Amino acid sequence: MVDRRGSRSPHASSWGRAGGDVRPAQGRGAAQTRCGFVALIGAPNVGKSTLINALVGTKVAIVSHKVQTTRALLRGIATVDGAQLVFIDTPGIFAPKRRLDRAMVTNAWAGVHDADIAGVLVDAKRGLDEETDAILGRLAEVGQPKILLINKVDLVEKSTLLAIAKVANARLAFAATFMISALTGDGIGDVKSWLAAHVPQGPWHYPEDQITDAPLRQLAAEITREKLYLRLHQELPYQSTVETELWKEREDGSTRIEQTIYVERESQRKIVLGKGGQTIKAIGADARREIADMIEAPVHLFLFVKVRERWGDDPDRYRGMGLKFPDE
Repeated sequence: MVDRRGSRSPHASSWGRAGGDVRPAQGRGAAQTRCGFVALIGAPNVGKSTLINALVGTKVAIVSHKVQTTRALLRGIATVDGAQLVFIDTPGIFAPKRRLDRAMVTNAWAGVHDADIAGVLVDAKRGLDEETDAILGRLAEVGQPKILLINKVDLVEKSTLLAIAKVANARLAFAATFMISALTGDGIGDVKSWLAAHVPQGPWHYPEDQITDAPLRQLAAEITREKLYLRLHQELPYQSTVETELWKEREDGSTRIEQTIYVERESQRKIVLGKGGQTIKAIGADARREIADMIEAPVHLFLFVKVRERWGDDPDRYRGMGLKFPDE
């Protein structure tokens, strides 16, 4: 849980502490600790967000069946055996067709190049498909150590897993290979232990109890976007976005939050609203419960739906999502 100031509660939480201050932990020197950034990269829908939640031990990234749910780089933080592991959840790598696509893919590769270790996630059911093969080819240009994470191992035969590992390691020199299930947690402990032993020595970058660097306003917007996608997975294009416009703490201890859901066409606005406003009410109810749990305070959530035509060509929207606006 988090309180409204961003400090940790002694209770467990579905979301983590939000902050943003970067400083070494008090009383911990470089000789005693390790700290490193680990970028998770892979094709869309291979389970990166589910994996980062499993690695951190609580929910810091939204999860949906919709491709390209993750847009900007999101960091989740875990402490293992005296090491601080900063996991970077990157957008899925695919062949970009639009400006937003290009910004997301560029952002993902930037996260890989800035990390100390790159974790390549492969869906065991899909195997080394065309998208994953292209990722492996480009990763040859990345000098950082790389590990192979074969996900969803509970869904395929062992012989298939071994075949994937053999071919992938023939393509790229992986420092280690892990068979995991991000959903069940199988193998996650082994991954964390290996990373804790191999990230660089040095002081921690974040306080001991911080598990994400995203501010509360952003996390709240991400929660609502998750509920939007879960309810309208088939009907709504992924270009829709959510922005927190108002965050006001009231005298009675509750928080008033106003958010706007932006879509590109009037027909999409009607889909989000639903007949008699029932769809937007249901989305709001789901989001309000989770946001209230996150900040440990009653929440009054007000959602608005607006049409913002061609918002995918607006540089300000990209900056708001933490993305660099592509020139072309």
